[in-house]
Amino acid sequence: MTEVTQNNLHLLLPSKVSWLADMLCAEKHISVIEAMRLIYSSDMYKQLEQESTKRWHEGPVALYQEWMNNNKTILTH
Repeated sequence: MTEVTQNNLHLLLPSKVSWLADMLCAEKHISVIEAMRLIYSSDMYKQLEQESTKRWHEGPVALYQEWMNNNKTILTH
């Protein structure tokens, strides 16, 4: 098994972001483009892209719940 490092972490992030975007689109009825914009501009994504935080190890549901808790005022449907 290959070790996750800062140099290869980028390979794991698209699938995490895809899961998060799908959940956000389904729950908040927004476009995929809007969901991706919100995710990529979030503090959580900044943490995800840093291997040292180990956030990449967390599952998409846990990440989504945290994102929603931290971004309640962004989406008010």
